[in-house]
Amino acid sequence: MLTLSDSLKSFIDYLRIERQVAANTVLAYQKDLERYTSFLQEGGLTNPQMISHQNVYAFLEMLHDLTLCAATVSRNLSAVRAFHHFLIGEDVTSADPTENIVVPKPWMKLPEVLSTDEIERILNQPDTSTDKGLRDRAMLETAYATGVRVSELVGLKLQDIFWQDEFIRVFGKGGKERLVPVGETALDWIRLYIQGPRVRLAALGLSGDLIFLNRFGKKISRQSVWIHLKKYALEAGISKVISPHSLRHSFATHLIEGGADLRAVQEMLGHADIITTQIYTHLDRNYLKQVHQKFHPLESGALWRAKDV
Repeated sequence: MLTLSDSLKSFIDYLRIERQVAANTVLAYQKDLERYTSFLQEGGLTNPQMISHQNVYAFLEMLHDLTLCAATVSRNLSAVRAFHHFLIGEDVTSADPTENIVVPKPWMKLPEVLSTDEIERILNQPDTSTDKGLRDRAMLETAYATGVRVSELVGLKLQDIFWQDEFIRVFGKGGKERLVPVGETALDWIRLYIQGPRVRLAALGLSGDLIFLNRFGKKISRQSVWIHLKKYALEAGISKVISPHSLRHSFATHLIEGGADLRAVQEMLGHADIITTQIYTHLDRNYLKQVHQKFHPLESGALWRAKDV
């Protein structure tokens, strides 16, 4: 039985040798399909015959959650579709799991906002008596405490933590540097992970000073973070469709609900334009109504009291 890795190698050889596809095109196919097969393998799926419609759609959903544009997601789907057509032609599989799958255009829905209770339930899911669980707890605590993008999270290095000042240094889009408050709780979990599991993983000599490592001692992938978060949310009994970006969205929304200044949140999120940050002000209507009733002079009665004096 051919494994996913074997099947991918056969497909790339087919493109290069039999179809004589241009080298750049072959590299693009290979990159997209390595991401696809890695996603499936991280979910425990190695047999091409077991790939379902749900697996393909979950992969597309992950790409969207990683903030890739619709055109890039469509290109990945084209590569995946060509791969499965090849597998059918080679009698490796008999069904096409990409049939009738399309990329929603535009994919404009904002990420789900998690309540503070839901956040707490997710954070409590990792088994911190294990190396993996302690790493995941530290990783999730950091993501929610800082609101960093998943790409920024997996790129954090040891020298990016300023323990005494309780800040982390982040390199965002375009390599732009910023400092973000992190707080004692997340730092405590990071410290436990760094002093324990990370020591053992870094001993393999492949860490490059990165903080969050996979079981091979290398940089953990964005896809892995996505998969682990989905798993913990499911175990916490949360049915919302969430992603690492949901933690960032919840971070910003909770700050603004608590009264944080929009400019301060803009700085922490690393948005160049405050208009981008304003999407996080789409709060619950009941909450906005309560704020309006409490603080607006006409609603609170302050205006009438001032008039009657």
